[in-house]
Order: sequence, then structure tokens, then C-alpha cells
Amino acid sequence: MNNLITKKIASFLLLLLAQGLVLNHINFLGYINPFIYVLFILTYPTSNNRVLFLFLSFLLGLCVDVFSDSGGVHAAASVFLAYARPPILKFSFGMLYDHQGIKFNQSEFGSFITYVTFGVVTHHLVLFSLEFFKFSEIVEILKKVVFSSIFTIIVCLITNIIFSRKRR
Repeated sequence: MNNLITKKIASFLLLLLAQGLVLNHINFLGYINPFIYVLFILTYPTSNNRVLFLFLSFLLGLCVDVFSDSGGVHAAASVFLAYARPPILKFSFGMLYDHQGIKFNQSEFGSFITYVTFGVVTHHLVLFSLEFFKFSEIVEILKKVVFSSIFTIIVCLITNIIFSRKRR
């Protein structure tokens, strides 16, 4: 139990620092911004306290907002992703989610890719919709969602493969 808490705190801090100090400064072609911090929200244990999880997601998003001076859009998108995570888990993992038996580092890779893809696209859709907040900018929002999502998914999967112990 203590080991799990230590790992989650380290994960929180490392992802936050990687996002704030390195990845926030990447803006390739004006559309590609990787947001690796969503990996914390996506891989948080499913059996833990949901209120604590929502609070940690808010805190993580708020810290990223402080680093990026973005006025709360990351906090809102992070809380939305944390709140929407159960249906995304159920869609991606099916029966494993029904029995609370998901262990992300031991799950099938295809299910994990589906889960990360839906989670990242959901997060980015909310994030960029709040950032632009104009319906007339729908094309710009969709461009940023698509390109940033692709890059974020790739970075999240590579990071998870590097730091994961076992995968089927």
C-alpha cells in the first residue's frame, strides 16, 4: 500500500515536471502540443477513492495551468476526463472493468491503446473547446485536437511501455 502511494506521488510529480518544464515548450507547426500529464489520470488505480481521484485530477490540471498560464482549462479538462473515465474504461476493457479487475500493466495492449486514445481525445476536445470557446473556430479546434491527440497518444504509449513491467 505504501509502495503504491509512493509510486503515484512520484508519477504525479514526474509527469507534472515533464509537462511544465519540457513539453509545454513544444509547439510544432502551431498544432502539436503533447500533454503527457493525462497519463496520470488514465493509469490511476480504478479501485481507489473516487473523490480523491477527482481532487488529484483537479490539482494536476491546476498545476499545469500555473505552468502554462492557461486560466483553468487544463483543470477543467482533467476533471472532465477523471469523471468520464468509468464509461471509457467500460467501453475499452468490457468485462474486466465490470469486475474491477483492471491492471493496466497486465492488460491487453489493444484494449489499452483504445482506452488511451478515447481518454486523450476526450481530454483534448474539452481542453481546446474551452481554450478557443468560439463555435466559429471549430475547424481550428478539430485540427488541434487531432494533431495534439496523435502526438500525445504516441508519447503516452511509449512512456507506458518504458515504465511498465509486464504486458501481455
